[in-house]
Amino acid sequence: MDPLVIGSFEDFEKHNGQELGASDYFKITQSQINLFADATYDHQWIHIDPDRAKAEGAFGNTIAHGYLTLSIVPHLWEQIVHVQNLKMMINYGIESLRFAQAVVVDSEVRLVAKLKNVANLRGTVKAEVEVKLEIKDQKKPAFTGVLIFLYHFH
Repeated sequence: MDPLVIGSFEDFEKHNGQELGASDYFKITQSQINLFADATYDHQWIHIDPDRAKAEGAFGNTIAHGYLTLSIVPHLWEQIVHVQNLKMMINYGIESLRFAQAVVVDSEVRLVAKLKNVANLRGTVKAEVEVKLEIKDQKKPAFTGVLIFLYHFH
């Protein structure tokens, strides 16, 4: 599916309260998990030691860091919405973030987004987007939350 194209507050407003779409599935690999562990200094064995994770862990293998799954949101978001005519975008906040299920290595995930609310704050567009990161072939999502973006259009 082609991303939804947004170029103004009015474009956002047309989709207020509506589902915006879903990204493609994205595979979480052990290499990505290891690189994230190195970048964040979080080398807990449940993430980086496959042998120990299989023998002692609750998930049968290593799992992605929760914050790793959150960090791929920009990549997946761009597959859902393409914002044009933009001076700047700011990640303003996250509300009600809940990590509901571990993402086991080599799982595929995708982002599903709904525009909860959009407001024009004196020329700055504040978009509140309900998101869930679905795990392929799993009932529970990896996480849910509301992402808040500030968009400054030309």
